[in-house]
Amino acid sequence: MNPLLHPFDTAPFSKIKNEHFLPAIEELIKKTKSEIETIATNPMPPTFENTVEALEDSGRQLDRVTSIFFNLNSAETNDDIQKIAQEVSPLLSNFNNDLLLNKPLFERVKAVYEEKDSLELDPEQQMLLDKQYKSFSRNGANLSEKDKETLRKIDADLAKLKLTFGENVLAETNKFQLVITNEEDLSGLPDGAKEAAAQTASEKGIDGWVITLDYPSYIPFMMYADKRELRKELAIAFGAKGFHNDKLDNQLNVLTIVNLRHQRAQLLGYKSHAHFVLEERMAETPKKVQSFLLELLEKAKPAALREFSELETFAKERDGIDKLQKWDGAYYAEKLKQERFNLDDEKLKPYFELKNVINGVFTVAERLYDLQFNPIDDIDVYHPDVKTYRVTDNNNEPVAIFYADFHPRPGKRGGAWMTSYKSQEIRDGVNERPHVSIVCNFTKPTSSKPSLLTFNEVTTLFHEFGHALHGMLANTRYKGLSGTSVYWDFVELPSQILENWCYEKETLELFATHYETGEVIPMTYIEKIKESATFHEGIQTLRQLSFGMLDMAWHGSDPTHVKDVKAFEKGAFALTKLYPDVPENCMSTSFSHIFQGGYSAGYYSYKWAEVLDADAFAYFQQEGIFSKTIANKFKKFILSQGGTQDPMELYVKFRGQEPDPEALLKRAGLIER
Repeated sequence: MNPLLHPFDTAPFSKIKNEHFLPAIEELIKKTKSEIETIATNPMPPTFENTVEALEDSGRQLDRVTSIFFNLNSAETNDDIQKIAQEVSPLLSNFNNDLLLNKPLFERVKAVYEEKDSLELDPEQQMLLDKQYKSFSRNGANLSEKDKETLRKIDADLAKLKLTFGENVLAETNKFQLVITNEEDLSGLPDGAKEAAAQTASEKGIDGWVITLDYPSYIPFMMYADKRELRKELAIAFGAKGFHNDKLDNQLNVLTIVNLRHQRAQLLGYKSHAHFVLEERMAETPKKVQSFLLELLEKAKPAALREFSELETFAKERDGIDKLQKWDGAYYAEKLKQERFNLDDEKLKPYFELKNVINGVFTVAERLYDLQFNPIDDIDVYHPDVKTYRVTDNNNEPVAIFYADFHPRPGKRGGAWMTSYKSQEIRDGVNERPHVSIVCNFTKPTSSKPSLLTFNEVTTLFHEFGHALHGMLANTRYKGLSGTSVYWDFVELPSQILENWCYEKETLELFATHYETGEVIPMTYIEKIKESATFHEGIQTLRQLSFGMLDMAWHGSDPTHVKDVKAFEKGAFALTKLYPDVPENCMSTSFSHIFQGGYSAGYYSYKWAEVLDADAFAYFQQEGIFSKTIANKFKKFILSQGGTQDPMELYVKFRGQEPDPEALLKRAGLIER
C-alpha cells in the first residue's frame, strides 16, 4: 500500500519509502489531469465557482506529496531521492505546462476574467482571478502551438538543470574536509569549535580534527583560526564549489540556465528574465531595481571603503599583513570588534543555548500574537533531530503544526529556510490550519556542551521563525493566496522584522541566560550587542548589494554573448569590489539562491524588505516593542493576509504611510539618526 495515495493530515514520514514517490506522483498527476479536464470541458457557461474556484481546488493531494518530496530532497536527501528528483522534475514541469497551455481551460478562465467588473467579487476573489489569469497569460497560453512546444522543452530542461546544480553544490560541500592532526594548527579556535571538529573526525573514523564546509564548522574557523594558510585553504575550497572543471562543475549549468531563462522570457514577449519576473514584484522593473541598488551603493560605499581601510591598517599593525585577502576579512574583523567592544561570540554563546533561544522566540510570539507552543511526539518526523509542536491560541484553538530541524548532516543542504507541508485555507466552511517547518544548520551539541549559538545564529533562528509566523497566522480563503504566497520582495518583511527583537534588552532578558549558571545576560553585553549592531555595516551592505547586482547582471540582459562565467562575474562585482580577486573562486557556480532556489532576478528583495522592516520596526518602537496595538495591526494586515491584496496597500493599512527608506539608512548608521 502506498501511503502517499491515501488521505493524511500530517505527513506520514515513517510509512513512506523512497520507492513510493514516483508511482504516487505519476498517479496523482493523472488524477489531477482528470480533475482539470472536467473543469475545461464543463458544458455549463464558465463562472467564478465552476472554473476559478474549481481550479484552485484541484491537485490538492499532488501539492502535498510534492511538498513532502522536495522538502526531503533539501533536508534529508540521498542518492535514491536525487535520482527520483531527476525523473520527477520533468514530469511536474510537463504537467504544469499541460495545465497552463490548456487552451479550453484558459478560454474559460479568460471568459470569467473579462466579466470580472460585473461579478461583484470581493477583494480576495478578485486577487485569485487575477493571479490565475496572469499565470496563464504570463506562461504561454497565448503562444502558437510550435512556441508552446518550445516552452515545454525549456521548462523541462530548466527543472533538471536546477536540480543538478543543487546536487553538485551539496556533493562539493560533502566532499571537502580539512583534516588537522597537529593541535597547534587549531590555535585561536574556541574550545567548542575544537570539540565539534574532534567529534566530526570521530564520526568519520579519522584521528585528529576535521573542518568541513558546513557553516557551523567553516565560519568559526574563518573567524578564529590563527593559521593564515589554513584559512586560505578553507576559503578557497568554499569559494570554488562547482568551479573545478570536473563532473561536479556548474559553469556550463549556469550558462545554460541563464540562456534558457532568457530564451523563455523572449518567447513570452519580455526583454529579459528580470523583466518577466519583476512584473509580478513590488519593484516592477529591472530599471527600478538597478536604481534602488545603486542608491544604496552610493550611501554604503564611502562607509565600506572607510571600514576596509581601517581593517587593513589594523591587520598590518597587528600582524604585518601587507594585503588583506578574503580569508583575512572575518578573522581581523572579529579581532577588531573584540578590541573595540570587548565582545565576541565566545563570550555570548554561553547565553544562547539553543533550547533557551527556541523558548525565547516562542515567548516573543506569545507576547505579540498570543500563541502557545506545546511539544508533541505523536506525529511522524523524517529524522530524529526534528522537533514538533502543536501551536494554539489563548483559547486553546489550533493554529498550526510546527516542525523544526536545527543541525547539519550529510543529506541536508546548507543554509536555513522555512517551508510548508500543508497550506492554510478555508474549505467547506472549515479553516484548515497549516503545517509549517523551519530547517537550519546550527552548531551541534558535543559530549560536554549543549548546542550553543552564535549571535548570528540567533538572528537566523528569529528570521526563519518570522517566515514561519507568516505561514502559521495565515487566515485566507484560498491556499494559493495563503501565508507566504506573496510577492517575493514582500515575503522577507515578516522574517526580517523579527530579527530586530534580538537586539532589544526586553527580549534578551526573556531567554539569554548562561547555560551553566542560569545568570541573565549582563546589561553591559546587551549594550555592546546594540552598539556593535552597525559594526562594518558598510562592508556588509556592499556584500549584499554585490549579490543583488550579480543576480541582475545574469538575468537583466541578454546573456547569449557570455562565454566565461568567471570573467562575467568579475565585471558584475566591479562596483562593489573590496578584496583582491581569488582566481580559483567563482561565486556563481554555487549561488544556489538564484540557480536552484526561487531568487532569480529577486536577490535584491532582501535589501528591499530591509527598508520595509526598518520602517515597520520603527513603528513598533514608537509604542513599545511588545505593543499589542501594533502587533495586532501587523497580524491583521500583514501576517494573516498572505497575497490577498497588493502588498503596498497592506503595508499602508498597517503603517498609515508608505515606508521611509531613511529608516534603514539610520538603523544601519549610514546616515545620522
